[in-house]
Amino acid sequence: MSRACAAAGRGSACRRDGAVPVVALVGAPNVGKSTLFNALTGARGRVGNWPGTTVHVARGTWRPDGGAPVELLDLPGTRSLVPHSPDEALTRSLLLAPDGAERPDLVVVTADAANLAGSLCLIAEVLGTGVPCAVALTMTDVAAARGTTVDAGALAALLGVPVVPVLPRRRRGLAGLGDAVGRALADGGTRPQDLPDVPAYAPDGDDDGEAGIARAEARYAWAHEVLAQVRTRQGAFRPTLSDRADRVLTSGRFGGPLFLAVMWLVFTATTTVAKPLQDGLAALFAGPVAGGAAAALGAVHAPAWLSGLVVDGLIAGVGQLLSFVPLMVVMFVLMAVLEDSGYMARAAFVVDRLMRWLGLPGRAFLPVVVGFGCNVPALSAVRVLGDRRQRMLVGMIIPYVSCSARLTVYVLLASIFFGSAAGTVVFALYVLSVLLVIGVGMLLRRTLFRELRGEALVLELPPYRLPAVRVVGAQAWQRLVAFLRTAGGVIVAAVTAVWLCSAVPLGAAPGTEFGAAPAGHSVLGAASRAVAPAFAPAGFGDWHAAAALGTGFVAKEAVVSTLAQTYGADDAGRPRELSAELRATFDRASGGHPLPAVLAFLVFVLAYTPCMTTIAAQWQEIGPRMTLTATGLQLAVAWLLSVAVFRIGSLWW
Repeated sequence: MSRACAAAGRGSACRRDGAVPVVALVGAPNVGKSTLFNALTGARGRVGNWPGTTVHVARGTWRPDGGAPVELLDLPGTRSLVPHSPDEALTRSLLLAPDGAERPDLVVVTADAANLAGSLCLIAEVLGTGVPCAVALTMTDVAAARGTTVDAGALAALLGVPVVPVLPRRRRGLAGLGDAVGRALADGGTRPQDLPDVPAYAPDGDDDGEAGIARAEARYAWAHEVLAQVRTRQGAFRPTLSDRADRVLTSGRFGGPLFLAVMWLVFTATTTVAKPLQDGLAALFAGPVAGGAAAALGAVHAPAWLSGLVVDGLIAGVGQLLSFVPLMVVMFVLMAVLEDSGYMARAAFVVDRLMRWLGLPGRAFLPVVVGFGCNVPALSAVRVLGDRRQRMLVGMIIPYVSCSARLTVYVLLASIFFGSAAGTVVFALYVLSVLLVIGVGMLLRRTLFRELRGEALVLELPPYRLPAVRVVGAQAWQRLVAFLRTAGGVIVAAVTAVWLCSAVPLGAAPGTEFGAAPAGHSVLGAASRAVAPAFAPAGFGDWHAAAALGTGFVAKEAVVSTLAQTYGADDAGRPRELSAELRATFDRASGGHPLPAVLAFLVFVLAYTPCMTTIAAQWQEIGPRMTLTATGLQLAVAWLLSVAVFRIGSLWW
């Protein structure tokens, strides 16, 4: 034993090389595994990619017996060690890895006492790997409510490993689990006993065909034999409140409308609760923070270009990123509430048939709906999908969902050009957004994702529960930190680059200082004039519109302010002048057909890249290659649609 291990004292454990022991949590979705992880780590876990993969794994520190710490891993949820997704493949590879750095020292399998048969099949597979393990028996309160009890001692005797009942939401049984794990680690790990005639997994990872069916049947037969010895029922089965609620919430008649109502509430909360906080943060950075920084730089006589870079570039970039935080927090909290309450599984069941048209499971619909509030948290929400290619497909179609940031552009231009019909125009754009999601999704499925097929939805509906504040807060915090850590640098760099382009004089009067050139006589203005002819077929080939679309690539909120800036108008103080300039610009650029040109411009705003924050989120979720592919596709679709709208519309207007 190493010196560090000896100093740790009784009940402590170290790996053979003296490193901190690694304990992995393994279990199916909806059995309380992540809730147990948060309870054991004190909700201080961190989430990141497992080295060499795109799979997210939560890590945290746990002191199982109050002694030396261990590293606790929350491995992706899996019902079997036969992999059908990258997440499940990672879990299998770690458990089957040769003894060394990657293989955990001990596995804690979370088993659902209310649906024990399925958990026992996974336990049989884990026991067959030979990794020391213990079992955390969750959902014992749900089983009791159904008149069922499980004898943990008898189950432990049959399995040959410790079995500890736990209720992580109420923090019950955690000490007992810690003692069992601490003793197992101190003893070098309790090796599971051999289970005769129970094949654990296919040696080559392929469990299809007749051999795979035979192995699965053997595991289920063994599971039911064990179940008969450890489970007792008191009286006949009694439907619980969850069972009665599911008769309505998952029915063909009421399930769909109720699901739409829930999603409407999520969307409304995103656009109403978060908006004042978002505006407040933006005002804070634009006012006191920017003013204080400008005053401080002025006090030390900093050059004008440095003041502009810090105030208009870096502070503006950080402020834009942080202005998304309230919206993301609201969305992450609502997602965690849906998950912890048990409704997420019901929503997946209700919309499963619709999403199968795109080769996606029903739970893929939630990120799409979230995108109507903001595409950024919607992209983070693709993590609810177990299959990597499913996540990639959903991540590529989410930017076509019209987010609330684009609404400001819709309202401004529609009110100027369409008057009382502005509401109808905005509604039509949202309908077009839904059609784009479906159409582009079908196109991608038949090209880049031809092998993706609709799969049968297999899930165990968890009981409805009152969401735990600790669990909801921990999940929202982990998702927020993971996003900010990855996206922050991209956003700051992009916004700073845009400022630099608008600050460098080009074609301005001789002697114009850096940062003092008008927008039309800067690198931004010159670049906009160079790009503008590409939009001529769509009826808005003017540099003002091109500049607005360029800054809109960074953030759609910047489209309106850029239009006002390029005309030398104040959007708040001189709206009439801005309106007149816009009418004149679109009339001139469209050759006398301003209405179809404005519609084409709005369609382009809808279909092209939402913002740099979205690109950063895509980069994180689906990787750089697919992000660049998706961005190119968005620009192509936006240009083709806008040209078609203008050409067809100009025949009548």
